[in-house]
Amino acid sequence: MARPPSRRPGHNRKAQYSLFASYVVAMTGAAVGLLLVVVAMFDPTGFAVIRTATAEITRPASIAMRNMVSGVSSIDEVLTAYWRAGSQNVALRRQVETDRNRIIEAKAVAQENARLKKLLKLVDADESHLLTARLIASSSSSTRRFARLNAGRWQGVRTGMPVRAPEGLVGRIHSTTPNTAEVLLLTDGSNIVPVRRANDSVPAISTGLGDGTLEIRALAAGRNPFHPGDILVTSGVGGVYQPNIPVAVIVRIAGEIAYGVPLANPSKVDAVVVERSFEEAVTRTEPTPPVPTDAGAAANATAP
Repeated sequence: MARPPSRRPGHNRKAQYSLFASYVVAMTGAAVGLLLVVVAMFDPTGFAVIRTATAEITRPASIAMRNMVSGVSSIDEVLTAYWRAGSQNVALRRQVETDRNRIIEAKAVAQENARLKKLLKLVDADESHLLTARLIASSSSSTRRFARLNAGRWQGVRTGMPVRAPEGLVGRIHSTTPNTAEVLLLTDGSNIVPVRRANDSVPAISTGLGDGTLEIRALAAGRNPFHPGDILVTSGVGGVYQPNIPVAVIVRIAGEIAYGVPLANPSKVDAVVVERSFEEAVTRTEPTPPVPTDAGAAANATAP
């Protein structure tokens, strides 16, 4: 029977130094962790400064890790797309032929709408857009759901601003540093969003469950009006989120509660748009010239 290897380093100096270094690293890590816990409990202001400095220092590493993870995660999608390229091309040709008439009709409707807007002298003015930034990190296993944004206070980002992607709403700004910001995702338990069903405007409230899903409760008491497949958009109630931003799709019904998943997945979203709150965008107006007083008008009238 072979003798089990001994864990003691013996007279090997290299093994002794390695064991001693591992003990030093472990004790140093435990001491630093204990110090951070004590600072967070007794000096929240100091802990906030440490957290801000850490976010700024780890910003380049977060960007590099985000790019690396995105590249590795897309390998399977590239291989699958290459394998199914032939059948997908045939299906896409058929879809293009089927949708050709619909595209022509849609263009005709768009031209008619443009003509009617000119006749009615309507002007579309949307000042909600602030800046475009990138998500460089997102939490996947924590009980709190945050993502880190590659823009902060120096770029004009403020707490409470909505964050959206092309697929739909991502969340809102929770805290900022000079060059980064934390985004409170839709799936966080403290994020509550007023929503409505897209096809008939049934109002509801969306609340994150912390596990990647959302709890949807209708405002009207009684029978649950939702069904799997329903699309939810923002209602604009509360003055934070713009109306009609896609939010989630219903996937399951349990009694009076519906469960959904966000349409915008932070782990797959790269570029996002930071917007001003709905109330701020609506109330932003251009400065108007001062109205002359009666005395000023009389003086102008008597001037040569």
